[in-house]
Amino acid sequence: MTGIPVGISTCLLGKEVRHDGGHKHSRFCTQVLSRHFDFRSICPELEAGLGVPRPAIHLREYRDGLRLIETRGTADHTDAMHGFIDEVMPSLADLRGYILMAKSPSCGMERIKVHNENGNVTRRDGRGLFAEALMQHYPLMPVEEEGRLNDDTLRENFIERVFAYDDWMQNVAGDRLTGRALIEFHTRHKFQLLAHSEKIYRQLGPMLGDLKSEPLADIADRYITLFMEAMTQRVRRGSHVNAMQHLMGYLRDSMADEDRKVLMEQVQAYHRGEVPLVVPMTLLRMAQRREPVDYLHSQKYLTPYPDELGLRNRV
Repeated sequence: MTGIPVGISTCLLGKEVRHDGGHKHSRFCTQVLSRHFDFRSICPELEAGLGVPRPAIHLREYRDGLRLIETRGTADHTDAMHGFIDEVMPSLADLRGYILMAKSPSCGMERIKVHNENGNVTRRDGRGLFAEALMQHYPLMPVEEEGRLNDDTLRENFIERVFAYDDWMQNVAGDRLTGRALIEFHTRHKFQLLAHSEKIYRQLGPMLGDLKSEPLADIADRYITLFMEAMTQRVRRGSHVNAMQHLMGYLRDSMADEDRKVLMEQVQAYHRGEVPLVVPMTLLRMAQRREPVDYLHSQKYLTPYPDELGLRNRV
């Protein structure tokens, strides 16, 4: 089975491509995520022709914008970087996500130091040139920094978004777009949406009420933009409880009183932070398997990614 195509900074795979000839090997990426993701690695600085080893570079701000300048000296590599970005960016359209190296003037997603013309730090809210171009060119694509994946909530959120975006790209995007495909996608992800953003959940349903009111492609563009915006929002425990209670409503007639009581106890224990999400979700899935409800069978909320990732054991 082919993995989901995901971009990654080359140094995170253990390749010695950093300016000092080192790497930033992420074992979580190579030993865990690689079982599910087909990584496509890029080191923008190397592939822009800077070589290994190479002088360290940083971002400097001039009147005409940010430029990549060597930290010792005045050598300017901005044009080479933009040339590489322009060349490679169209080839990344099939990716479903991207994992970037933090603190890099090319790959850093946030909090990158920006210097003035004299090389002094003036702010720390910059973004690497490659990362900026990637996020501008593919605004729907889930993007995260490797270091932030050490946070259990951010890790779970990123991987959930990658799998949802992959579903869209495989089954709805481009020439696969039909009214039925769009509605079926919405149906599969309804409870995920409810958990992430009830506000956007209530916007998207009516949007699909009349698919002939405007060109279907326009509706789909607005839909997936809002959908991915919702998915970036962290799910609060209360929101998960709300979604699980909605699910339980569909199982009301098939569950024994004692099973329902145990499930409610575990939902409330999760709400209080006493057990991880996997506990009530496992009970919900067991109830669904015991007495299947067709509507729930397709719900991605019950299994948004492979169980072996163990992500709901930690949130």
